[in-house]
Amino acid sequence: MEGIIVKAVGGLYTVESPDGVFACKARGIFRKQGISPCTGDRVVCDGEVITEILPRKNVLIRPPLANLDKLFFVLSAVSPAPNLQLLDRFLAVCAYKEIAPVLVFTKLDLADAQRYADIYRGTDIPVYFVDYARRETVDAVYKALEGAVSAFTGNSGAGKSTLLNALDVRLQLETGDISKKLGRGRHTTRETALYTLPHGGRVADTPGFSTFETEAYAQISPDELADCFPEIVRVTEPCRYSDCRHLKEPGCAVRAAVEAGDFPQSRYDCYCEMLREAMQRKAWE
Repeated sequence: MEGIIVKAVGGLYTVESPDGVFACKARGIFRKQGISPCTGDRVVCDGEVITEILPRKNVLIRPPLANLDKLFFVLSAVSPAPNLQLLDRFLAVCAYKEIAPVLVFTKLDLADAQRYADIYRGTDIPVYFVDYARRETVDAVYKALEGAVSAFTGNSGAGKSTLLNALDVRLQLETGDISKKLGRGRHTTRETALYTLPHGGRVADTPGFSTFETEAYAQISPDELADCFPEIVRVTEPCRYSDCRHLKEPGCAVRAAVEAGDFPQSRYDCYCEMLREAMQRKAWE
């Protein structure tokens, strides 16, 4: 029997299959092999035992999620303000793992989010503005979830669970108030589970990523990092040197794009920081 893990808690896995929903455990051999089944995995079961994990398209370690098509970043216009440096790092990870990112801005009644969205005009990343007083803005996000396995993530307090509840009232996920002292929300999502929406799309609510390190998601090599920034990929003019890292080399077409305003400075700064970290990383790490 083949199915998909829709929930994983303490070594017990909820598997959804054409024959129904079952509570399963994994074979001990997985632990010996250093493999752990996770939410989103497509698996083969024999009775109530998971005997095989089918090949993964991608996997995130924290939170553990496999086979994602899209990752929705829920960003509040204010309280808390978006952490763009952290967001840019995760967008690079999405490109590396071939997960399509989507930006969703909330709390538009408190501040204007357009200035943040404008930073990503050169990336082709879909951007949605959610105003709960206008149902069509929620419906647009709902439509984007159709036919895909997606996850919602973002800074704590940005409104992930609130948005998911608006997308499907059956979910009734717990929401949390903002801690004024810390300027961020209380983590209300304690587990990762996939929910099936009426149109068949599957979506996961995940813990906020504000405390997670991007190194835990992917270690992108210096040679691969540039391909994870769409603005660099779009630069058609060749650099003077074929091995240009786009840092301080003369005749760099990417730096020229930054100076021309075609590559936002904040995004370029993030690329430079990630590149320096990757160059300092030991090969065996």
